[in-house]
Amino acid sequence: MTFKSGGCNLSVNIVLVEPEIPQNTGNIVRTCAATGAKLHLVKPLGFSVEDRYLKRAGLDYWNEVDISYYEYFDELREKYKDNAFYYATTKGVNVYSNINYPDDAFIVFGKETKGLPEELLYKNKEYCIRIPMRDKLRSLNLANSVAVVLYEVLRQNGFAGLKEQGALTNFEW
Repeated sequence: MTFKSGGCNLSVNIVLVEPEIPQNTGNIVRTCAATGAKLHLVKPLGFSVEDRYLKRAGLDYWNEVDISYYEYFDELREKYKDNAFYYATTKGVNVYSNINYPDDAFIVFGKETKGLPEELLYKNKEYCIRIPMRDKLRSLNLANSVAVVLYEVLRQNGFAGLKEQGALTNFEW
């Protein structure tokens, strides 16, 4: 997504590492379409991109999203080695809303059943972000987590490039 805000451009990247549930990825596609965020999918995927549930969840938004596929996470990291990467995890030490995300940041999410590898998190402690939630719960739904963090990045940048006001169909405000 590229925004013009005060003369600067903002781009946001969502990364799903080995997503397993097609409906989650479909919902994330829809969120990326609504916001203009780029989506990066790291294999193996737990489904076919032709999956009917995936397509249904994403509805007709697939053509509206810039999606890239990678065989390995290291392939993505090497391609974008100069970009900032933030790792969303329940094990994170930073609250996601306390981070000032730079242009072209990558927000990385792990698979639904295991999250991101602990070795990756350990090596990137200062870039691990967490959505606060009650103790003793495993995690939020992946699609919801992506939406929460992505919209914080957008909020920090004044929702630049997004339509902020809707209109009624049969009435005027």
